[in-house]
Amino acid sequence: MNRLTALFIATLMAFNAGLAHARDLGADESRKLQDAGTILSFEKLDAAALAEHPGATVTDSELEEEYGKYIYQVELRDPQGIDWDLELDAVTGKVLKNHQDT
Repeated sequence: MNRLTALFIATLMAFNAGLAHARDLGADESRKLQDAGTILSFEKLDAAALAEHPGATVTDSELEEEYGKYIYQVELRDPQGIDWDLELDAVTGKVLKNHQDT
């Protein structure tokens, strides 16, 4: 491999790495953030999401760090069987996105 090809590959890899601005946080890291008071508890975040769709149940959730912010993503199923995707600011509990899953 010549130097130009190696430089091109390295540049391409660095560019692609820069595009990945979100990362999933594992259970241990999530618990540490809750324990430190950095983010709200999952119980409070779930309650905020469920308040948007009374009678719904949580079917999945995860915590991500996006652009330096903690985002709680939660999927709900309402009593009519409609699935909803919500994103909440994990620090404040504010609902950022609330849309029907298609």
